Amino acid sequence: MPDPQVVGYELITAVNSQIEKIRSRTLDLSFNELLDMHRNAELIIDPEYQRLFRWSEGNQSRFIESLILEMPIPPIYVIELSEGTYELIDGLQRISSYLYFRGEHPDKKNSKLVLTGCDIVKELNGHTFDTLPAALQIKLKRNFVRVEVIRRESDKRLRYYVFKRLNTGGELLSEQEIRNCTIRLLDNTFNDFIIKLAENSDFKNCVSNLSEEKMKQKGNQELILRFFAFKNDHENYVHGVSDFMTKYMEKVSQKDIPFDYAAEELIFEKTFKILNYTLEDAAFSGTNAKGNLVATFLTYHYEAFTLGLQGYLDKIDPYNKKVIAKLKEVLLSIKKDAEFRRMTTDGGKNTASRLQERVAFVEEKVGKAL
Repeated sequence: MPDPQVVGYELITAVNSQIEKIRSRTLDLSFNELLDMHRNAELIIDPEYQRLFRWSEGNQSRFIESLILEMPIPPIYVIELSEGTYELIDGLQRISSYLYFRGEHPDKKNSKLVLTGCDIVKELNGHTFDTLPAALQIKLKRNFVRVEVIRRESDKRLRYYVFKRLNTGGELLSEQEIRNCTIRLLDNTFNDFIIKLAENSDFKNCVSNLSEEKMKQKGNQELILRFFAFKNDHENYVHGVSDFMTKYMEKVSQKDIPFDYAAEELIFEKTFKILNYTLEDAAFSGTNAKGNLVATFLTYHYEAFTLGLQGYLDKIDPYNKKVIAKLKEVLLSIKKDAEFRRMTTDGGKNTASRLQERVAFVEEKVGKAL
């Protein structure tokens, strides 16, 4: 048996030997200082490995709002390349959001962020940096952020390990997982409702072609949120589906808008019972050039069919075999229709007008058949 004291000593020695390879220091820098460093090529903020991490303009706007409100923000991490020159390894979105707002984003030359989606001080929406009052401009310039510097004397491998752990932590959360975590700070009733509906057997069969990765990331729960958001709040959808769904979840959770849980559950159950009884696991599958169903999951089919049925739920008896047989024929014909395929396969379909076009197509076809 190894001597525990010897093993303990060796373990402590191993830890200390690695600590000695880490050289770091802390700076408190204003965002205006960081802007000057960027202008002078003293702060490298766009290494290729960070291009995978993007914020929407809504997220960027809310970060600017946080700075104006003097809310606490996490530190950023940099590697010291030479005396006074640094490379960003964590905090790209925070720094680039500020640069974009100031009109100096490296990937958006001659363009400035227009605030949108600010949800604490909504009066900020529509403003650029130049249209803010001078007092708020000064507040932004002088706002400080903690900067953790990995000194150049550190082991070179540390750059890789620090970046890997800061940016992944093993696994990135999906947008729905983030919603599930953060919405609890408001009220978890709606979130629990969505989680419960995700276990509905008809729904589960209809979305069974979702990839394993999507399921792990709570993609099934996000689809339920998508259904209710578009069904109940589509008039507020302009662009940016993720932000739209998050805002809807917030509004329901904060009781800013009515939501009849009992009635909505019945609607949900009937919608997916009809789709399961007609198309089963092919409910949201596409077709190939020959018109044959392909085992895929198409989000545009999901939107079109779930929403397109809403006006006729009262007319459809899911237990009437003749009605279901007729409806199945109609839904399959829609999937094979060249015009519908164009609506759901070409690019640029993530707009309010295109959404309505898809839904209206299904509504018309179903309405004529009933």
